[in-house]
Amino acid sequence: MAAAPDGMTGAAPPRRAPLPRVLWPLLFGNFVIGAGVMVVPGTLNEISESLQVPVAGAGQLITVGGIVMCLGAPLLAAVVAGWDRRRLLALSMLWYGLLHLASAAAPGLASLLGLRALALISPAIFTPQAAACVGLLVPVEDRGRAITFVFVGWSVASVLGMPLGAYVGGTLGWRAAFVLVAVLAIASGVWVWRAMPDGVRPPALSRNAWAATFASRPLMLCVAVTVLSAAGQFVLLSYLAPWFRQSLGTSTEALSLLFMWFGAFGFIGNVLISRHIDRVGVDRTVLLSIACMALTFIAWPLASLGLLMAALVLVPWGLGCFASNSAQQARLVGIAPGLASASIALNSSALYAGQAIGAGGGGWLIVHTGYGLLHWAGLAAMLAAVGLSALAARSAHKARMAAMSASPAAR
Repeated sequence: MAAAPDGMTGAAPPRRAPLPRVLWPLLFGNFVIGAGVMVVPGTLNEISESLQVPVAGAGQLITVGGIVMCLGAPLLAAVVAGWDRRRLLALSMLWYGLLHLASAAAPGLASLLGLRALALISPAIFTPQAAACVGLLVPVEDRGRAITFVFVGWSVASVLGMPLGAYVGGTLGWRAAFVLVAVLAIASGVWVWRAMPDGVRPPALSRNAWAATFASRPLMLCVAVTVLSAAGQFVLLSYLAPWFRQSLGTSTEALSLLFMWFGAFGFIGNVLISRHIDRVGVDRTVLLSIACMALTFIAWPLASLGLLMAALVLVPWGLGCFASNSAQQARLVGIAPGLASASIALNSSALYAGQAIGAGGGGWLIVHTGYGLLHWAGLAAMLAAVGLSALAARSAHKARMAAMSASPAAR
């Protein structure tokens, strides 16, 4: 046996093969999906002024989108189960682009609401189905990092997509921001069509998997945590742009920088979670992430003191926002690995449901009380999520103990 360079005997461990190039258009597609979903919060001021509707009315675009994505993700998964993924993913991005073009030409809020609902069929299809087909594109040992790689697109959208949309919307108008998303979506569809192989058809989720998921108390408690934490965030996140304009007179450029700052810390939080979640534990990681977001809501009155203070107040929220959902998915997989496909799909629907509830509730509060109670409503939801998360952890522990007691090895 040849001597190793360091003087030790043995061969160097083999390097892991690079991920296939076909994953890049899937990553880019998730970036475009994320940018399109967040284009409304980023341009809410401009939509409200252009269509001459209250901010709370324009905010219902977020509510409608959340409902479509919540219901569409599991329902459409059954409808498109047998479709070739090359055609499905490319057509969904083409649909996304064309509907954003149509939305840019909408004459009023009513027509924009309808077009927005149709456009957000694409996120309900593309993101979960892209994740589902990754397992057929890479070896088993690379699936975890491949799925993580594809979902980086959403993180990048938080750093670049929403600020870019806010800047374009603030300088050229919200219609230009929608056109930008449309162009990116059509380019994404072309890239997916050229890169994806034919014949990729992941197996559909079985009825038994869905039934077992709904029957699991720990899993359903975790999904409820996602609903509460997402609702708590979107009570305020949906209306950040008008809040900053009203409270601080924030310019378009400053607002874009604030969104980029927020997204950057979201990305940092996700990286930190991925590195330390095994050491900290998934239950504690979820609690820590939600607690970080709650800290921002507690300190939110300080954000009205100026842009610098607002930026500092946003930091804990940024660190916790994406990290919480990543930790939630890891927790769902840990509770029931065999039900991961169903539980993660349900968790995605819960995330979208929380968006709809938060945006709708925030709009109601603005109409009846103004902006002053938004952060307190968000804090209440976060504290409820903390309590429910602790309950989910205890329930999962009891389920594990019961399973161990019932196993033949324990007898």
